Amino acid sequence: MGSLVRACEACYDVATKFKTPFISGKDSLYNESPLGTVTPTLLITAVGIVPDVRLVVSMDVKTPGNLFYVVGKTYQELGGSEYYKLKGLLGKTVPKVRAVQARATYYALTKAIDAGTVRACHDLSEGGLAVAAAEMTLAGGYGAELDLKKVPADLLRRDDFALFSESNSRFLVEVAEKDRENFESLMKGKCAEIAKSLKPRV
Repeated sequence: MGSLVRACEACYDVATKFKTPFISGKDSLYNESPLGTVTPTLLITAVGIVPDVRLVVSMDVKTPGNLFYVVGKTYQELGGSEYYKLKGLLGKTVPKVRAVQARATYYALTKAIDAGTVRACHDLSEGGLAVAAAEMTLAGGYGAELDLKKVPADLLRRDDFALFSESNSRFLVEVAEKDRENFESLMKGKCAEIAKSLKPRV
C-alpha cells in the first residue's frame, strides 16, 4: 500500500500546482482482470470545459507545406516506454511530471489554439514523437521529414531516444506558414519548428 500512498501524495502535489482540485469522488481500489485481481489502483476522473467547440483542433495534418512544431522539452525518459517494451527492456528513467513547466506550456498552447494559429495537434505520449507524427500524417494523408537535431531536448545523444522518449507535457503541432510569427510569439520559446508537411509521393 506504500506505493498507493505515494500516488495519492503525487496527485496532491500536481493538483495544487495545476490548480485543479479533486471536487468529488469514490473510485474503487478493487479491480479485476481475466487473470484475477490486480494491484490496487488509484483512478481519477477529470472533466475539461471547451467554451467554444468550433475551436477544437483535431490531430490530422491539414495542408502540405505547413510547419510542424514540437511543444515542450524532451528528456531521456524511456523507462516503461513502448520502445523499451518492444526491445524487451524495462528501464529506470521513467517520465517525470514537471508540473510548473507543464502548466505554463498548457496555457500557452491553449492561447495559441484559441487564436486560431494551430491547425492540428497531438500529444507526445505513448510511443513518443515517432508515433504521434505517424498518426498525424497517416490521418491527414500527407508525409513529413523530421529534423531531430531541432527537437527541444535535454541530454539526448541518440536519434531513437528523441523519437521514442515519452517525456510528459509535449505536443506535436501543425501551424500554417502565415501563422508562424503569431504562434511563436504566443508560445514564448516553448516550442521549436522541426519539419514541414509533405505531399504524398505517388
